[in-house]
Amino acid sequence: MKKKTQGETNETESSGYARESRPEKVVARLRPHARVLVWPTLLLFVLAGGTGYFFGNMAQPWQNALVLGGAIALAVLGWLLPLAAWLTKRYTITTRRIIFRYGFFVRTRQELLHSRGYDVSVRQNWVQAGFRSGTVLINSGLEHPLVLKDVPNVDLVQSALHDLMEKASTVMGSRRQEQSAHADESAFWGRR
Repeated sequence: MKKKTQGETNETESSGYARESRPEKVVARLRPHARVLVWPTLLLFVLAGGTGYFFGNMAQPWQNALVLGGAIALAVLGWLLPLAAWLTKRYTITTRRIIFRYGFFVRTRQELLHSRGYDVSVRQNWVQAGFRSGTVLINSGLEHPLVLKDVPNVDLVQSALHDLMEKASTVMGSRRQEQSAHADESAFWGRR
């Protein structure tokens, strides 16, 4: 039996799967295109202008308070909530997996390993095509595909996902070959 030197590490984890020799690196961190915040921001400007014009010009003080309260409520519903929803959607692509995070009060995190293999398709409408964005559909054999909605530089994201998946499949294939070669070498009474 061979003794391990101080620099050697175990190549398999306790679960029996081969461990990646290189560390996981972040390839891209994405959010939906910021174009979705145009209408809420225009609403905020209109609210600020309308509130500035009408506040203080009402005959009764309760009417001024109503104008201010209504403007604050519309600003929260029309600008702050869409901004918070946009900020909570994050897609992270690493060298090993894709991580989907979304949700404000209830946070959801989904992961998809490149080594499992998946199908990547892109859907664009004419507005998205003008901004070079689109929706990436990742079908991994599950009932519903995972969706990266309105991602900027959609063609680059699609080609990066294809490259990462191809690289992961070749790494997994070479690992399987190594494991089968090591399994052939492991002997019980000298032979397998």
